[in-house]
Amino acid sequence: MTSGVGWWAEPPSGQVCFLADVDPSLLSVGLDPLPADAPAIVRFCPPPRLGVGQYIATFLDALDRAADSLFPAWLPGAERLDGPSALGIAAARAIAARVSAQSDHFGPFLMAAAERSLRGGGAGSPHFPAEVRARGLGLILADAYRRSSVAILLDVPAGPGVNALVAAAEWLAEHGRFGVWLAGGTLGGVDRIRTIRITLPSELTRLPPGEADGEEPRPPLLTYPPLAGRPRADSPAEQALERALAPHDWARGRRWNEELSWHVLGKSYRLDLFWPDDGLVVEVDGDDHRGRWKYADDRLRDARLQLLGHDVLRFTNEQVLADPSAAALTIQRLLLLRRTPLTQK
Repeated sequence: MTSGVGWWAEPPSGQVCFLADVDPSLLSVGLDPLPADAPAIVRFCPPPRLGVGQYIATFLDALDRAADSLFPAWLPGAERLDGPSALGIAAARAIAARVSAQSDHFGPFLMAAAERSLRGGGAGSPHFPAEVRARGLGLILADAYRRSSVAILLDVPAGPGVNALVAAAEWLAEHGRFGVWLAGGTLGGVDRIRTIRITLPSELTRLPPGEADGEEPRPPLLTYPPLAGRPRADSPAEQALERALAPHDWARGRRWNEELSWHVLGKSYRLDLFWPDDGLVVEVDGDDHRGRWKYADDRLRDARLQLLGHDVLRFTNEQVLADPSAAALTIQRLLLLRRTPLTQK
């Protein structure tokens, strides 16, 4: 939706609801890039048939890892720290103490999270009660994206175990103050959850489902939006490509995960990697790009980008991870072609 209030404002804030008759994979297409007026939205796709406590622990552990990878975006001032030296750790804890004194953060939890993230992640925060972790991680995630709230788009797995999943969702809403949007399956005999019928924007309702390449890929356990100006924190392939590009002068001018608005009435695009001065777009595709909705959206946006005069170069995660230098060399060759003036004969 390009103007007004989007569908993400229709579910109640900080509560659990069921989004009827919508595919969470289609919603994920509509949430990329994350709209400016939406909460910070993560997608949680847990395995089926877990207990209530297992669902909660699985989500909190995944969110711990997300907080580590998003550091220092959620702790302003920590970006100047050199690393996990004794002085660096003391400085990170001092910054966290100052932030918590001026916000709703629980100081000991934020200080521990800052230290763990500065050290590169690790064991998580199991020594804090689950209720403290849920609230603290929710605040951290909101701060990372400069949003006032967080919502979980939660895929409902097929089969038994829905009662446990719904109970875990209610716990997360109560203790973490997350909005939890169940979607994709059925709730069976669970009738205490409010059903919401959202109004999707026209660019989603008109999107023709593409042909999935084989079996529809299963989403990762936790998916969260990238931060502009950086490779995706949850993409080893983007991280590897950045390391391959960083030493080269010819790769200057690149921008990671920034938006391109192609039309005042059109949905903006988030480009994995973009050289705006050269008109080169590079996309690094994970398994989700084999899904029918993502595949269809990719074809449509590639055509629009090409009509705008851009070249679009796509790699799979596997191609980049197998040989990042080869991917960088392909990019270099295309950049040089774009930079070479055309001569008339």
